[in-house]
Amino acid sequence: MKDNIQSIVIVGAGSAGWITAGVLASRFPTRIANKELTITLCESPNIPTVGVGEGTWPTMASTLQSMGISETDFLKECDVSFKQGSKFQGWDNDQGIGFYHHPFDDLQRSIDGVFAEFWSEKSNTQTPEQAFSKQFSVQSEICDRALAPKSITDAEYKSSTNYGYHLNAGLFSSFLQKHCVAKLGVNHVLAEVNEIRQDEQQNITSLVFDNGEVLAGDLFIDCTGFKSLLLGETLGVKFKPVDDILFADTALATQVEYSDPNGPIASCTKSTAQDAGWIWDIGLPSRRGVGYVFSSKYSSVEQAKVDLLRYIESTGGSTDNLTIRKIQFTSGHREKFWHKNCVAVGLSAGFLEPLEASALVLVELSAIMIAEQLPLTHNVMEISAKRFNDKFQYRWSRAIDFLKLHYVLSNRTSPFWLENKKENTIPERLQELLTLWKHKVPNVHDFEATGELFQATSYQFVLYGSSFRTEPLFELEPYIKNYVTENIRQKNIRENKLLSALPTNRDLLNKIYKYGLSKI
Repeated sequence: MKDNIQSIVIVGAGSAGWITAGVLASRFPTRIANKELTITLCESPNIPTVGVGEGTWPTMASTLQSMGISETDFLKECDVSFKQGSKFQGWDNDQGIGFYHHPFDDLQRSIDGVFAEFWSEKSNTQTPEQAFSKQFSVQSEICDRALAPKSITDAEYKSSTNYGYHLNAGLFSSFLQKHCVAKLGVNHVLAEVNEIRQDEQQNITSLVFDNGEVLAGDLFIDCTGFKSLLLGETLGVKFKPVDDILFADTALATQVEYSDPNGPIASCTKSTAQDAGWIWDIGLPSRRGVGYVFSSKYSSVEQAKVDLLRYIESTGGSTDNLTIRKIQFTSGHREKFWHKNCVAVGLSAGFLEPLEASALVLVELSAIMIAEQLPLTHNVMEISAKRFNDKFQYRWSRAIDFLKLHYVLSNRTSPFWLENKKENTIPERLQELLTLWKHKVPNVHDFEATGELFQATSYQFVLYGSSFRTEPLFELEPYIKNYVTENIRQKNIRENKLLSALPTNRDLLNKIYKYGLSKI
């Protein structure tokens, strides 16, 4: 093999493949233009994408911007709406009463826990209007009113509040494909892989396609989905299930038409608890994406379908002529993500239930780190692989902790929920944190300083949105109380201004379709 890394081959498309191609190609435009680096994405023409993960984090805006993508074009072509967080409905009790928000707000003083301490001191006397997210975040009320995070006068990627997107995954992949090929110099091959060739050290050297053509490469990126053709099947890296922690293993997914085509588009992902799992509800401009994620140990598919249809009817949707797709999965990830000269991204690396939309952000972070750690020569490949594996072992573990937290905090009493609260199903690190947080609120010192998937802010929103309460042993100093009180006052002023100024999600999108957003 040549010593220099000159050829990157991505196997598999979908959101994972094209995001990875776009991030890499936009990072090295000069090397690509000078023929010093080639990026080729090859995909089977016969394999449809899974296309379930339709929610993103706020990171997606900067990812798209880094690729040189027009936000207006993206919004118009991918059936996109704005997302400002998640709303958890009925997670705390069997009656399904109550809800809490996990907004995308990054609270100014969440890292040191001052807001959470102030709130915890008064939590026993709080009214629903003084719920943690409502007291400190403008986005709870914005989401409840289905408002957008910006106005038509805001330029692309600029906004009044932090936002991600809801999108049509199939349209998104096609959109990225056109951009990567036309604007970023990515090569695209449509062919079936018939053979994977390796050298004596087991490094992958080339792919042989069904038409007899051979494609050689220096670094191979596996985006082949659950199959994990390269990392799993060829290199033998084992899958590590975490179904003893996260029990859901089946999803029923469908698309629901709006009863009123001009009605509101939700500004957050809605997650509604059920006896054996939870139902997601994602509002796109053209339709709602709705699905039930559940454990087959605690519900039959037939019962899950009944529960899903009941939910759709209760939210004003029609259940006539629905096509319901069944998806089976095991939560978990590969024991290593980068082995030899192959790194897995997306479903080939692992899968966790889509409770906090972690799928696409893990793709983004993987692609960014591959670009940052891209080895220049073969002899440093192992160093890059070790750094990548260390980082993503940590990230996947912390994502598992955070998803499990939602279940542990619930007071629902069906067998599925009670099993989730058993100590032997809760990761040791999460148990330690919950013990710590009995008297101390989450802050930055509980988490890695850089690259943390879910920061203290997210934990505070979920902990204090549920019935969990921290009982501080010491009272805050008066000057801190005054500081927080003033912040609440300023937040209320800002919130009132935004509530009167921001359009609804649908109104803004209609204006974008007509006029577009101005460029930065």
